[in-house]
Amino acid sequence: MNNNKETELNIELPEGIAEGSYSNFALISHSGSEFVIDFIKMLPGIPKPKVTSRIIMTPENTKNLALMLSENIRNYEKQFGEIRLGVENGEQQVPAAGFGKKAEA
Repeated sequence: MNNNKETELNIELPEGIAEGSYSNFALISHSGSEFVIDFIKMLPGIPKPKVTSRIIMTPENTKNLALMLSENIRNYEKQFGEIRLGVENGEQQVPAAGFGKKAEA
């Protein structure tokens, strides 16, 4: 078996999923065997935002995701400029720490 051979993935993207789900906040928790990422949409006037999507991943796949995100951020910033955190268009943004919160599951 040739381990260098690239495998072609045949992935189906259902219409309802292809539309996507907006998130501007995430909470991350973990146990010894998994990471749980809750994506949340926080909007003005909504006192109790709801989780719009929950993704559960193995630690290995979570680290691969983090590496792929880092690479994509570098590529994005090369093309479009630095992504600035904090104030945007005169409005205070949700703290970035929400995307890095650590908790035990």
